Amino acid sequence: MISNPILLLIIGPIVSGIICLPLPDRLKGITKSIAGIISAACLAGGIFIFIEKPLVWKYMDQIIFRADNLSSFIGMAMTLFTFLITIFSFGSTDKAFGRYFGYMLITLGASLGALFANNLIIMLIFWGFLALMLYLFINLDQTVCSAKASSKALIIIGGTDVLMLFGIALVSAITGTLSMDKIQIPIAGIMTYVAYFSIASASFAKAGAMPFHSWFPDVAETTSGSFLAYLPTSLDKLLGIYLLARVSLDLFKMTKISNTILLIAGAATIIFAVVLALAQRNYKKLLAYTSISQVGYMIIGIASGTVIGIAGGLFHMLNHVIYKACLFLTSTAVEKKAGTSDLDRLGGLAGAMPITFAACLIASLSICGIPPFNGFVSKWMIYQGIIESADQGGKLWVIWLSAAMFGGALTIACFMKLLHAVFLGRRSEGMSEVKEVGPLMYMPMLILAAICVIFGVFAFKIPIPILILPSIGNSLTYIGTWGSTLAALLILVGIAIGALMYWLFRPGSFRVVDNFVGGADPESLPRVSGMEFYDTITDIKPINRICKQAQSGWLDIYYLSARAIKVLARPLKRLHNGVLPTYLVWCFLGMIAMLLFLSLR
Repeated sequence: MISNPILLLIIGPIVSGIICLPLPDRLKGITKSIAGIISAACLAGGIFIFIEKPLVWKYMDQIIFRADNLSSFIGMAMTLFTFLITIFSFGSTDKAFGRYFGYMLITLGASLGALFANNLIIMLIFWGFLALMLYLFINLDQTVCSAKASSKALIIIGGTDVLMLFGIALVSAITGTLSMDKIQIPIAGIMTYVAYFSIASASFAKAGAMPFHSWFPDVAETTSGSFLAYLPTSLDKLLGIYLLARVSLDLFKMTKISNTILLIAGAATIIFAVVLALAQRNYKKLLAYTSISQVGYMIIGIASGTVIGIAGGLFHMLNHVIYKACLFLTSTAVEKKAGTSDLDRLGGLAGAMPITFAACLIASLSICGIPPFNGFVSKWMIYQGIIESADQGGKLWVIWLSAAMFGGALTIACFMKLLHAVFLGRRSEGMSEVKEVGPLMYMPMLILAAICVIFGVFAFKIPIPILILPSIGNSLTYIGTWGSTLAALLILVGIAIGALMYWLFRPGSFRVVDNFVGGADPESLPRVSGMEFYDTITDIKPINRICKQAQSGWLDIYYLSARAIKVLARPLKRLHNGVLPTYLVWCFLGMIAMLLFLSLR
C-alpha cells in the first residue's frame, strides 16, 4: 500500500486522470466530480508536504523523490493553481470533458513528479511526458491551426529535451551519479559549460524564454485561455524556472561567463518579447508575449548571483504565475461572452463585465510593477540584485538594469492598450448582449487578484519570509527601503481624501447635456479602439524592424532550424538520384569508413 505523501501526490492525480479520459460527455457530472475532488485533495496534500518538509521517498537506499524548501512551496503553488483553474473550467469548458479534465489531472501528477524527482533520469521521464501532455492538450480542438501549433511546441520542447538528455549524460560522466542532492559541479572547461547549458536550454523552452519562445504565442492563438492559464503559464513556467534555479544554485557553481550569458538571454527576452507584444491585435497573443517578457526578469534575477536578486527572481516567478493566470482567465471570460479575442472588435466591456474588468485591472497593475501590488516588490528586488552585482565585478550592470526598466515601461504601454481596447471606451457593435460570467468563473479570478494584493501589501510578512527565504537559505539586506504595508495604507488614505473632497465640494445639481465632439454627433463617429495609437509606436523604425523580422521567422528558432536543415540536406538530396549503382557505391564507402574507424580504435 502506498503511504508516502509524495508518491500519493504524484500517482493519485495520474490514476484519476486516466479514469476520466474515456468518460463520455453525457457523464460530465461524474467527470467534474472526480476532477474537483482530486484537485482539492491534491491542494490539501501540497499544503501538508509544505508544512512537513523535508520529505523523501527512497528505493533501495536511493532517494528517488525529495521535497525540500524550494520544491515544496512550488508544489503547493501547482496544486493551488490546478484547483482554481479546475473550478474555472467547470464554467468555461463545454466539450470533451473527459479528455480535458483527464489531461489536467495527469499533467499535475507528471509536473509534481518532475518537481520532486531527485534522480535526473526520473526527472527527465516526467519532463518529457509533459511535452506529450502539452501536445495532446493543444490538439483538443482538432483544428488545422492547433495541429500546427502542437507540432511546433512538441518539436521545440522535444528538441531541448534531447539536449537535456545529453547534458544529463555529461553530468553522469563527470560526477558518476544521477542523484541531484549529490551533484555540485564547478563550471570550468568546455564539457561543464556544455552540460550546464544543455540542461538550461530545456528550462528555457519550458518557461518560454528566448530563443525557444515561439511555440507559446502560436499556442495562445489557437487554444483556450483556461488551458493557457494552466499548463504553459502555471506549471511550465514554475517548472522551467525551478529547473534553472536548481541547476544554477545547486547542481553547478556558476561563473561570471555563465552568468553573463544568462543575463544577455534575460535582457533580450525582456526587450524583444515586449516589443512584439505591442504589435499584437489578439488578446491572448498579447498576453503570451508579455508572459515571455516577464521570464527575462526571472532569468536576470537568478543570473545576478546576488542573494536579493535570486530571491527576487523566485518571487517574480511566483508572482508572474499568479497575475498571468488571472489575466488568461479573464481572456477566456471575455472570449466566451463576446465570442472573439480580436482587440479591434472588443471594447467598452467594463460595464457589462465589471468583475472580470476588476480582476484584469488588478492583474495588469501587478504585471506592470505598480505599487503596492506583488509585481512591484519582486521587480524592485531584481533591480537591487542587478545593482548589487556591480560589487561582484558585474561591469555591465547598467545594461541589464536599463533593459529591465525599459521593458517595464513598455509593459505598462501594452496593458494600457489592452485595458482600453477590451474594457474602456464606447461599446463595440455586436457587444450589446455581453454579460458577466457566472461565479464558477469569476471566483477563481477574484481569488488570484486578491493574492496579487495580499502578496504586495504583506510581501515582507507572508510570501518572502515563509516561501522565498527558506528556499535560498539566506537572509536579505535591502539597498533601499520599501514599507509595503505603510505604502498601501497611504495610497488608501489618498483615495479616501480624494473621495471626501469630491463629496464635500461637489455641486448641488448637475446640468446634463449631449456629447459634443467638434460639432459632430459622437454616435456617428467611428469608435476609437486605442489600437490606432499603438500603430504609430510600431511604425517606429527599430520597433518596426523587430516586428518584421519576427513575422519573417528570423526570431523563431523553429523556422531557423528548418532552414538550416534544408541547407545541410541539399548536398545529400543530390545524391538521391534514383540510380542504384550510386547507392551501392555510397554503401560500400560507408562500410570502408566504419572498418577503418573500428581498426584504428
